[in-house]
Amino acid sequence: MTLTELRYIVAVARERHFGRAAEACFVSQPTLSVAVKKLEDELDVKIFERGGAEVAVTPLGEEIVRQAQVVLDQAAAIKEIAKRGKDPLAGPLRLGVIYTVAPYLLPELVKHAIEQLPQMPLMLHENFTVKLLEMLRTGELDCAIMAEPFPDTGLAIAPLYDEPFVVAVPRTHPLARRDRITPEEIKSETMLLLGTGHCFRDHVLQVCPEFARLSNNAEGIRKSFEGSSLETIKHMVASGMGITVVPQMSVPKEPQPHVAYVPFASPPPSRRVVLAWRRSFTRYEAIAALRNCVYACDLPGVTRLTE
Repeated sequence: MTLTELRYIVAVARERHFGRAAEACFVSQPTLSVAVKKLEDELDVKIFERGGAEVAVTPLGEEIVRQAQVVLDQAAAIKEIAKRGKDPLAGPLRLGVIYTVAPYLLPELVKHAIEQLPQMPLMLHENFTVKLLEMLRTGELDCAIMAEPFPDTGLAIAPLYDEPFVVAVPRTHPLARRDRITPEEIKSETMLLLGTGHCFRDHVLQVCPEFARLSNNAEGIRKSFEGSSLETIKHMVASGMGITVVPQMSVPKEPQPHVAYVPFASPPPSRRVVLAWRRSFTRYEAIAALRNCVYACDLPGVTRLTE
């Protein structure tokens, strides 16, 4: 049994005619017919019913043809793997991104990737850090953009940028008139946080650990909004429900009518955003190219890390 013979039976099943199948395979009809008969003899089954204007596929032949197509697809996939080995930038790159980075980085990152790496489309997946780490481990993702710290899983890591945090407050709030805010000054405020599972929630609690202690009390943090996004939390700030802490890149470029964004006093709390991948992943050139696309993005207010 050869791939050529499998290709012939798929063609005959598609064309329902030996002559047209031979033309589609660029061989003579006798060559194709002999090869199909040889395969039937080897398998000791009849794949096609011959006679009449059209060739019919037997019920067992239908199953064989379907499996032949699977084999041909897998053989083609092997060629694609070999092709990517010769050109690491050829073929999709499966990229995971945490929820609090994706909405602010991906629009421009995808634009640069399309311009610079048209042969390497990005297959994107948003999720929590713990889920992205699991998908990296199982090979469902090639790489992921996450914020440190996260458990040491033996991944290779390239730092992308350090991103400071800022405070989002209602425009009518007294803090909206400040040039800078210290962590001490927000301890008495009602703090709105992302739900459990978001690493950014943990980052904010590192800035103001007392909110974790007060999370179930009437004072301080009123409620943890499970599954909420940063944009939803901002809307809640706009409605006057409290204040929140957000990463710099989530700050809108234009002033907002109901929310003011006030920087922290120096040195501001921040997070380090990194690109991580399995050490066994062989397409390092693809990783380097993706990193360059990130650096090509406009990253207002962050410190790029190029080492």
